[in-house]
Amino acid sequence: SAEALRLGRQLADSGTLATLLPLVAKKDSEELVAAHPELSASERAALRATADRVFAAGRERLMDSEARALAGRLSIADLRAIAAFQRSGAAQRYRDVTPQVIATMMESIGKMDFKADVLAAYCRQTGKLCAR
Repeated sequence: SAEALRLGRQLADSGTLATLLPLVAKKDSEELVAAHPELSASERAALRATADRVFAAGRERLMDSEARALAGRLSIADLRAIAAFQRSGAAQRYRDVTPQVIATMMESIGKMDFKADVLAAYCRQTGKLCAR
C-alpha cells in the first residue's frame, strides 16, 4: 500500500544502511581522487562532484529498494511501530554512534577476510586448497 511504502521509505532513510552509505562513499571518493594525482585541483573538485551525483542517484535506488522490501515483508502495524521508534531520541542517538561503533569494532578486530579464513581452516582440516 501507499502507507506501507511511505513507512518503508522512512525506515530506509533512518536505517543502518542510510547511516553508513555516506561514510563509504566519502572514503571511496577520496581514494579515487588520491589515485589520480595527475588531476588539477579543479579536476579533483569535478571528480568529487561527480562522485556526489553518482552517490545520490545510487542512494535513491537503494533506499527505494529497501523501502519496497520492508513494505512487502512487514505489517503496517510493525512498520508504524518501528517508524515511531526511529523518530525517538534513543534511535537518533543510536544512529549517531553507529559509524563510530563500527569503526571501533573494525579496529579492535583487525583485518578479516572470510574467504581466506575459510580456506585456511579447510586446508588445516583436509590438507586441500592450501595457499601455495
